[in-house]
Amino acid sequence: MVIGRVSFLLVLIIAMVSSIGAETTSLKVLHRNAYATMMYMGTPRDYEFYVATRVMLRSLSRLGVEADLVVIASLDVPLHWVRTLEQEDGAKVVRVKNLNNPYCINPNWRFKLTLNKLYAWSLVDYDRVVMLDADNLFLQKTDELFQCGQFCAVFINPCIFHTGLFVLQPSKKVFNDMIHEIEIGRENQDGADQGFIGGHFPDLLDQPMFHPLNGTKLQGTYRLPLGYQMDASYYYLRLHWSVPCGPNSVITFPGAPWLKPWYWWSWPVLPLGIQWHEQRLLTIGYGAEMIAVLIQAIFYLGIIAVTRLARPNLSKLCYRLDDSKSIFLLQTGLKLIAIWSILAAYTVPIFIIPCTVHPLVGWSLYLLGTFSLSYITVNAFILPMLPVLVPWFLILGTLLVMAYPWYNDGVIRAMSVFTYAFCASPVLWMALVKIKCSLHVSLEKEAFLPKFK
Repeated sequence: MVIGRVSFLLVLIIAMVSSIGAETTSLKVLHRNAYATMMYMGTPRDYEFYVATRVMLRSLSRLGVEADLVVIASLDVPLHWVRTLEQEDGAKVVRVKNLNNPYCINPNWRFKLTLNKLYAWSLVDYDRVVMLDADNLFLQKTDELFQCGQFCAVFINPCIFHTGLFVLQPSKKVFNDMIHEIEIGRENQDGADQGFIGGHFPDLLDQPMFHPLNGTKLQGTYRLPLGYQMDASYYYLRLHWSVPCGPNSVITFPGAPWLKPWYWWSWPVLPLGIQWHEQRLLTIGYGAEMIAVLIQAIFYLGIIAVTRLARPNLSKLCYRLDDSKSIFLLQTGLKLIAIWSILAAYTVPIFIIPCTVHPLVGWSLYLLGTFSLSYITVNAFILPMLPVLVPWFLILGTLLVMAYPWYNDGVIRAMSVFTYAFCASPVLWMALVKIKCSLHVSLEKEAFLPKFK
């Protein structure tokens, strides 16, 4: 009896200890440092930057960084996005009110809310914060940056540091000083975060270069080696990285917003975009876009099948009139419709393909869409197939020339693309002439325009 009670007590104690341990491990442990980025609404590209933010956060998690992941999100960021960032991506979302940007005037409207980046200085729960833009692609872990001083940044431009990645020590005093500078209208060179922060740290160019020292946190301000913000444009000259100072750790994609790496059309125009999509494939995948891709693919295949079956009847859509003036107007109108139909066949698919799909999927769907829509024009106006599809083949050839992976450097690649374009231009011109002649002949045929009685 006594042995039974003792056994029961032992089991109870073990269960209590186990439950305490389980409860402890389930608690979210905060790190002393953080990687942070920001999100705000009000631009035509909100969803794309949301996707880019998720990919960057997941890639940091895959690298095993020893820091919290923080998203500074404006209050109007959709709640289901916030839940996804917290529950699926493991980020800590800090909701903030948008900071007023008195410097933002046309054409800088897209930078209207970039001053929200200043909220990074309000994250005083952390010793150091690495503030990031969403277009950073991490090649390796960069936790050594947390050893840097009160402010550290990279000079991509010889005289102006880049705010796509910088290290800071959070401070309420610095944050309040910055807010005060906004209120009094301190000068801002570009109307955005880079000009404002650059004005707050005007002497960074004269500071020493940062080099990690055995985990010791440094004091003061430092310049970061270029390897922490490798501008993608540096890659395209040699088609490989040759950044001598510091580890080649982070790629950044400044420049035209419509050529950011997450857009399917940016590759193979900019070869590095495929690396970003490799990261996405390994992190969040493409499930959100694949339903739309499948629907469009089925739709285009259906167009081809229906057009093929309906071909004998499409020529009966138009009728010849006895009045010569009416005939001339009708033929002119039909010529314009045919030309615009061909142009639409090559442009419409661009606008309906989900813009953040994988480039191979995006270009495949584009080629399928242009073929199916061109097929309608070919059958409706009894045009020869090959001249109408010449642009299709030329686009495919351009993609192959640009995507060729064995160029020695970017100059040879650019010359190859130029040579291809030079040789393709006469072919395109002859195809257009052939289409024009065929269209004229088709409109004169009685079979195409049967007389209306």
